[in-house]
Amino acid sequence: MKGALTVPGDYIHFKSLVPLHKIPIGIKQWRYYDFGPKVVPPLICLPGTAGTADVYYKQIMSLSMKGYRVISVDIPRVWNHHEWIRAFEKFLDAIDVHHIHLYGTSLGGFLAQLFAQHRPRRVRSLILSNSFLDTRSFSTAMPWAPIVSWTPSFLLKRYVLTGIRDGPHEPFIADSVDFVVSQVETLSKDDLASRLTLTVDTAAVGPLLLSDSFITIMDTNDYCAIPQQLKDELGERYPGARRAYLKTGGDFPFLSRPDEVNLHLQLHLRRVGVEARADLVQGISKGGSGGSHSEENDGREDPDDPPKDDGEPSEGRSTDGQLHPAPESSESHSSDEQLSHARASHLVNEDLAVLFLPHVREIFCLYLLPLYLGSLYITLNYCWKVKQEV
Repeated sequence: MKGALTVPGDYIHFKSLVPLHKIPIGIKQWRYYDFGPKVVPPLICLPGTAGTADVYYKQIMSLSMKGYRVISVDIPRVWNHHEWIRAFEKFLDAIDVHHIHLYGTSLGGFLAQLFAQHRPRRVRSLILSNSFLDTRSFSTAMPWAPIVSWTPSFLLKRYVLTGIRDGPHEPFIADSVDFVVSQVETLSKDDLASRLTLTVDTAAVGPLLLSDSFITIMDTNDYCAIPQQLKDELGERYPGARRAYLKTGGDFPFLSRPDEVNLHLQLHLRRVGVEARADLVQGISKGGSGGSHSEENDGREDPDDPPKDDGEPSEGRSTDGQLHPAPESSESHSSDEQLSHARASHLVNEDLAVLFLPHVREIFCLYLLPLYLGSLYITLNYCWKVKQEV
């Protein structure tokens, strides 16, 4: 990972065109992007533990220009898989989306399968990338899981970041790692704790009613955080699924190999019957309406975004400018350079002692010492008052 992180030019262009939406649903805060013609059934992207809604910006820009609707969401603060299923269903109801196609990477792929299992009528197809079927191996490798919610933020971030393979990388993979690292820095302590909890919470994907022909498995053939054994188990579960192999790409092929990933996503959507509406691309505005009917704004938009008047929840005023292609990014093409195989992990192979012992002094000074001194002060003050009364 590089010492100084720079913001990609195409990401700046993306942020200038696509509004970020934030809506509260119950006690959950949902943060997401929604871009493309609203008449098209959406492809919903679910990130892994280290990802945010922003990591799929290349897919949003590319596919929306071709007439597809793409929604990219942050995983909200949920603490078990049943809570995730209920929360995600409420989110879909809130944005008035009924039938969906799910693209999930790593943890996002696992959550996509669980939702497809428990809400089969809503999921029309799945694209799974570097994903898994159950959490047993992760919970075994994380013995400190019971105290994850009490762990300081800087330790949780360090735990996640040490799982990302740190070079040597070819330039496009290095850039993808840098971007994801910058996104991890934006996550709060509770965000990280809830995602790690979902990773180790005991659960396994059961049989799906969805036919294997509506599933695409897209994996990278170089190093990956998810052990190969878990990826093989996923392939064995869905023997009739379409397979899409990427020669290289690392843990984040949607950033390092966007052209290949976008092509496989487009082929999948065509195969499962999603018809792109390229004729509506010219009408796509900053609100991402794509020709949908206007409705009253719910007023829940991010205060940093300009007001809009589009019909989707938390979306608003549209502009007359059409969607222009993003400037060519340094991360948009693949390289022929081969990397040595290595297995990293975002969530595993981090020993409890290795994680905590180097920071015992910091934990003691920042957390335990103030608590001890406060308790001592209260005790002495009480004793002094009792002595005065006597």
